[in-house]
Amino acid sequence: MITRNDCLARDALDPMAPLRVLFDLPDGVIYLDGNSLGARPASALARAQHVIGEQWGKDLIRSWNTAGWFDLPRRLGDRIAPLIGARAAEVVVTDTTSLNLFKALAAAVHLQRPSGRRVIVTERENFPTDIYMAQGLSRWLDDGYTVKLVDSPEQLPAAIDADTAVVMLTHVNYRSGRLHDMAALTAHAHAHGALAVWDLAHSAGALDIDLTGANADFAVGCTYKYLNGGPGAPAFIWVPQRHQAHFTHPLTGWWGHAAPFAMAPHFAPVDGIGRALCGTQPIVSLALVECGLEIFEQSSMAAIRSKSLALTDLFIALVEQRCAAHPLALATPRDHAQRGSHVSFGHPHGYAVMQALIARGVIGDYREPALMRFGFTPLYTSYAEVWDAVEILRDILDHETYDAAAARGAVT
Repeated sequence: MITRNDCLARDALDPMAPLRVLFDLPDGVIYLDGNSLGARPASALARAQHVIGEQWGKDLIRSWNTAGWFDLPRRLGDRIAPLIGARAAEVVVTDTTSLNLFKALAAAVHLQRPSGRRVIVTERENFPTDIYMAQGLSRWLDDGYTVKLVDSPEQLPAAIDADTAVVMLTHVNYRSGRLHDMAALTAHAHAHGALAVWDLAHSAGALDIDLTGANADFAVGCTYKYLNGGPGAPAFIWVPQRHQAHFTHPLTGWWGHAAPFAMAPHFAPVDGIGRALCGTQPIVSLALVECGLEIFEQSSMAAIRSKSLALTDLFIALVEQRCAAHPLALATPRDHAQRGSHVSFGHPHGYAVMQALIARGVIGDYREPALMRFGFTPLYTSYAEVWDAVEILRDILDHETYDAAAARGAVT
């Protein structure tokens, strides 16, 4: 049986433990929801005060030049690139994940137009907004485009055929935490003449990703989960160099123009990754993204992935040891090659149990149907916290100290 002292001993040997002080985490809270909203870097408050008080407050509009505001989306993109296996000048931080996905899908569909292919393949269990964006684009094109929803990962290879234009997948499933084999599925898509678009929302900052090695076509992701950029922080889009010259999409805003301040009446796209930009950038939010990215430069994605797997292994083992008498169903794969950095357990009263956990200071979240999600962020989650979280879960379940009729909040 694993003891709390075992977990404390692991913390004492953890080379990543010193990084925890770089986050401002409240006392008395075990935060296991970094897969939904990352914790605040300790430097973010001072950074926001400087951007607002000095750059905006004193230097005003001059800061577009003097403080480097104009180049910020590209500069941040270059800092994200090593975390996802991309090259310099292939990533920009801008807009939302949904908007960037629309751009990537539109670009992929445009590249495939000569082929006559009209099907976008994705999973029924994909994050809903990804499906909605694909459906919206298909309806807007009104040229025989359809979205094919596949019912299980095992059915994906057979669903990709001669009619498939684009395969759009989320690397780690938001519900179950199941991890796709990016390289294998991308190669399979290419072998059937399709392009591969990947959503990295639940893997960027937690997994050792290699977009270049996988030969993927486009990728998007958010910065407010494992990258700790802040609530609603701008997302990112990756366009490899081989696609940049032909990358085009309908959102041709002035920031993607070759000479935005020439104020010409016709759009002429800039060369390179800047084509993925659209409108004026949210500078305060972008500045805070940099605080989270700076912390990653003190570790490596290989080390982060190793600890992620150790934390999730520990959590699964402890839940199954200490809560075995209760109707908990593991929804997350045990196989490391198929697991992201969050673990989901089903329970008949999952929402109520999660609310009871939150009331006791263990913050995870809930997703339908009946799934409690627990995210493990190696930069600040300790092994002892995993033990303590499971002990509180056991106590809640043993004594049924949860309200099965609890009213649902707007955000679960």
